[in-house]
Amino acid sequence: MTDRVLQAKAEALQRCLARIRATCPATAEALSRDIDAQDIVSVNLIRAVQLAVDMASHATVAEGVPPPTTMAESFDRLADAGRIEPDLARRLRSAVGFRNLAVHAYDRMDWAVVHALATTRLGDLEALARALLVPPTPRAPSRR
Repeated sequence: MTDRVLQAKAEALQRCLARIRATCPATAEALSRDIDAQDIVSVNLIRAVQLAVDMASHATVAEGVPPPTTMAESFDRLADAGRIEPDLARRLRSAVGFRNLAVHAYDRMDWAVVHALATTRLGDLEALARALLVPPTPRAPSRR
């Protein structure tokens, strides 16, 4: 059975992504002029990245791997455990960087970057959710 915590977080993630897709204007220039769209897109991007971090942290505990010391490191732990591809882990680490900037330096947001994330990188968050909702393949016992 799929872990209920991961399932609930994945559903919340999908709601955030749907909100971003429904609200994000077609161009970065339009986003830079639309304060309401800025709020909806940026807040939902922040939430989506945080949900991805939460899912990754939860999954690392389930995998029995050492706990991450940073939000971004949780994706590396999943890659090390074979749950996600290393390239996906790298892209998700970058998403944490965006989240941190958006939370701590909102007044300096680059709306072109936000638009690019909202229109080209949401699939990374969905890929993480798909990977974590599939039960892990049991590992063969180590022969040491």
